[in-house]
Amino acid sequence: MENTDFEVRSLDTICINESALQHKWYHNIKYLVAGVIFGIILVKSEVVSWFRIQEMFRLQSFHMYGVIGSAVVVGMISVFLIKKLKIKTIYGEPIVFHTKKFNKGQIYGGLLFGFGWAMTGACPGPLFAQVGAGATVVAITLLSAIAGTWVYGKIRNKLPH
Repeated sequence: MENTDFEVRSLDTICINESALQHKWYHNIKYLVAGVIFGIILVKSEVVSWFRIQEMFRLQSFHMYGVIGSAVVVGMISVFLIKKLKIKTIYGEPIVFHTKKFNKGQIYGGLLFGFGWAMTGACPGPLFAQVGAGATVVAITLLSAIAGTWVYGKIRNKLPH
């Protein structure tokens, strides 16, 4: 039996694994520290460099492909181990992976993502690291990413998922 639109949307990643635990505000400091360390790693490894990103899209260097490829391998191993060993969160909650059905919107989204990445020289993930590293012009890309996310949130229910 094929999923109805409601059933497909209920499997979206939005809030599926949301924790019901309530913490004090200072519990979030660990995420700030992890984010700062991750940002430093991104800058030092040059993956936030506009020139490295342009080299990748011009097929002139393997640097970015090596970083992305190793991240994919680490992610695959991590997901395998989480499933195999039934690893839980640090608060003891189960980690659940929901299967997703492929649809053509993923191709359109991936192409749009790639074009934006190639044009701006900025992947959405390290935008903050780029701004923090002194590439202040990336603030325009950051504001555009926030605006695009807001627009998507507003029109999401009207889009064919």
